[in-house]
Amino acid sequence: MRASKAFFGWTVLYATFVLAVFGWGVGFYGPPVFLHAVAQRTGWSIALVSGAVTLHFLCGTLVVANLPRLYRRVGVPAVTLGGAVLLALGASGWARAAEPWQLYASALFTGMGWVTLGAAAVNALISPWFVRRRPAALGMAYNGASVGGIVFSPLWVYLIGSAGFAQAALWVGMTMVAVIAALSLKVFAVTPQQLGQEPDGAASQGQAPAAAPSPPRVHDLWRDRAFLSLAAGMALGLFAQIGLIAHLLSLLAPLLGAQTAGLAMGLATASAIAGRSLVGWLMPPGADRRAVACLAYAVQICGSLVLMLAAEHAWAVWLGVLLFGSGIGNATSLPPLIAQTEFAREDAQRVVPLIVAMSQGAYAFAPALFGVLRVVSEQAGHPLFWFLAAAAGLQAGAIASFALGRLTPARRAGRPARP
Repeated sequence: MRASKAFFGWTVLYATFVLAVFGWGVGFYGPPVFLHAVAQRTGWSIALVSGAVTLHFLCGTLVVANLPRLYRRVGVPAVTLGGAVLLALGASGWARAAEPWQLYASALFTGMGWVTLGAAAVNALISPWFVRRRPAALGMAYNGASVGGIVFSPLWVYLIGSAGFAQAALWVGMTMVAVIAALSLKVFAVTPQQLGQEPDGAASQGQAPAAAPSPPRVHDLWRDRAFLSLAAGMALGLFAQIGLIAHLLSLLAPLLGAQTAGLAMGLATASAIAGRSLVGWLMPPGADRRAVACLAYAVQICGSLVLMLAAEHAWAVWLGVLLFGSGIGNATSLPPLIAQTEFAREDAQRVVPLIVAMSQGAYAFAPALFGVLRVVSEQAGHPLFWFLAAAAGLQAGAIASFALGRLTPARRAGRPARP
């Protein structure tokens, strides 16, 4: 192809935003709605259907950990489109399952499919096109995840209520496959080399991209402190986050009413978009990204502590949700950015899918374990205190993990890092 004057990376960015809307809207925010719809339709116990939700998130870890290998063997467009087809077929299976084994088989399909439209996929699609502007580009693309929650959570409820679960799954699945197919063939199949462009559009602007020294290769990630601390920090933070989000609406409903509690959840999502966007645009290229992650979790801890006062003070609900929500998006987008500064390019392509897989495998159990903690807290007469204290403790653990990784300056200086 001939060199194009317009930087195609922006088209890739907008397309990845749309991909994230569908990926999270169907694969992340869909299963909680599916759980309720399946239980109502079949009469099966919540525990049985919840097991399918856990399986959905767990089996996705196997695919996302091997995503770079799939990209190399099959190609990005085919993997992306194939994942959308699996997700659509799985959602239809959730809607039509007549036996528990059929429900669990459908969970395997949705779990394997949605991760090809998830966090690791977004990072893989954006990385070839942006280097200097990567934090802002990833932040904008990951905002599609939050928009997916805003759009699809009420959309699923409306479509299921008006047309039935089976018809809703068919409509959403067909639309998703059609859109992802067009994006895969027309956008994701294009590489910067095909257009003669450089990351950030440097070639089209007559500029040479800044050459940053590459960190040395890491031969054994499982003995590397930077990798282990990054994986632990992401897993702990998302475990606390998913566990709290899964129960926050039902915790706030007795205090505010169901509709107002829904507005509070909407505020958390809007705060997530704002927090991620601010970090993406304001974080300097040479900033210590682990320090930024620690600050984001510190703000979330403040939110958890403020929410402890929600039973006595209405203002504490809104301030707590605002503070906690500010870090929701950064918990997903900052770890890949950290990996891309601390690891050589070849290592980062392994690290990002691995930390996403490990964190997903961890937070798959978060709603259930936080549910047990919630029961214990309510029996103790403090339904909010211990529940939120656990979330704050896990967030503090995430800060400690990220900070521990900062004790390896050798890699940032370009010298071999010690395990």
